[in-house]
Amino acid sequence: MDFLDRALELVASFLAVVVVLTLHEFSHAFVAYKCGDPTPKWHGRLSVNPLRHFDPIGMLCFTLVGFGWAKPVPIDPNNFRKPRKGLALTASAGIVMNYITAFVFYPIFLVVFRYLSVPFLSDFLFYLTLFLYSYSLSFCVFNLLPFPPLDGFRIVDACSKKRGKIYTFLQKYGYYILIFLIAESFLCRIFTDYLGVSVIGAQGVQIMGYLNILGWVMTFATKYLGFPILAIWGLAFGMPIDQLWGLLAW
Repeated sequence: MDFLDRALELVASFLAVVVVLTLHEFSHAFVAYKCGDPTPKWHGRLSVNPLRHFDPIGMLCFTLVGFGWAKPVPIDPNNFRKPRKGLALTASAGIVMNYITAFVFYPIFLVVFRYLSVPFLSDFLFYLTLFLYSYSLSFCVFNLLPFPPLDGFRIVDACSKKRGKIYTFLQKYGYYILIFLIAESFLCRIFTDYLGVSVIGAQGVQIMGYLNILGWVMTFATKYLGFPILAIWGLAFGMPIDQLWGLLAW
């Protein structure tokens, strides 16, 4: 990969992260507002301005590992017309939004791949639409994990009538478990992607791949959650599913 191609990929990746995170957090704010809570609007979060939503640590994790989060949208459950329902809808809004955007961006990616052949522009849009799809889906899956500050924990919080030992454990230690999983995944990727066979050997690369716990979870979940999207658009474009999987592994 030459310098220009790498630069196009990095710019496209950054822009995709900006779009995916912004839509995710805006959807939280919008649903909370519609459920009766004006708190997100008071804090300026009812906006598609990316600067209002970024969390430095979450963005760093997203940049380094491909998993991360944005700044949580502040809400006041007491303002919801139906508090438990409002919490559940607000918590799940970002996940639903990311799945919808993955569904919408994927056919745009296929159009770019099949029909656009303008030098540099087609390469840039190929990367951009590919990242918009893949980041949307991975962010959807990542936020289903039941660890704070992710949406999965908020959903557990909204649906839990009794706060038992598991809930207390997740509330107290979930953030640290999440950071550990991200750090462990990052180290495994360093060994497998950058050090590789020349440093740790083929067997070492295989072992490090097996130890990437978060990577296994994300790969398994995105494969099955992404299958309906690929199947539907594959039929629409007349492309076999194996070819679509191959494009995602570009």
